[in-house]
Amino acid sequence: MQLIGMLDSPYVRRVAVSLQLLDLPFEHRSVSVFRGFDEFRRINPVVKAPTLLCADGTALMDSTLIIEYAEALAAPRSLMPAAIAARQRTLQLIGLALAACEKSVQIVYERNLRPPEKQHAPWVTRVQGQLGAALAAIEAELARAPLAYTSAGIDQAGVTCAVVWKFVRAMQPELAAADAHPALHAHAVQAEQLREFRNAPHGDGVVAR
Repeated sequence: MQLIGMLDSPYVRRVAVSLQLLDLPFEHRSVSVFRGFDEFRRINPVVKAPTLLCADGTALMDSTLIIEYAEALAAPRSLMPAAIAARQRTLQLIGLALAACEKSVQIVYERNLRPPEKQHAPWVTRVQGQLGAALAAIEAELARAPLAYTSAGIDQAGVTCAVVWKFVRAMQPELAAADAHPALHAHAVQAEQLREFRNAPHGDGVVAR
């Protein structure tokens, strides 16, 4: 399998970390959807990161769908708890983290791709509020019951929360103060020490294997 996309994307990175935790071999190709648009289009005409090229050449898109496919390949190994109550909590946290990620990406695009005279301040304020609400909800839940942060114990909620926190801290540090989110920050710091995270650091590198 080949994972296409750059590790500065939290969506690519959560897949890269998850594939390692599921013990699935893959090759990572760090191709930018911006600078490498033509190269990416030859791989996947939709030019969407992450893209996973399966062994038969099928291209899968969307990090959640790619991870669902990876879970099927790795079964019975899984990053999702089997018990209903635990799975419900995991899905809640994943949803919150992905919402925070989406809002953070929207702010990045607004600031970096839209001309200043066309940026809409009220919309940015609303999106920042949504981002803050998602992070606050994750913080409250982790303060109540921390997530595991070992390679053997971490689940998909733990992976996604840590990856998203790293991304938001890099892109909007003013909205992701560590002292305002101590439980989430502590979880992410611990998770980033795991081999699977260190092998796929946020940035423009490739996954170490």
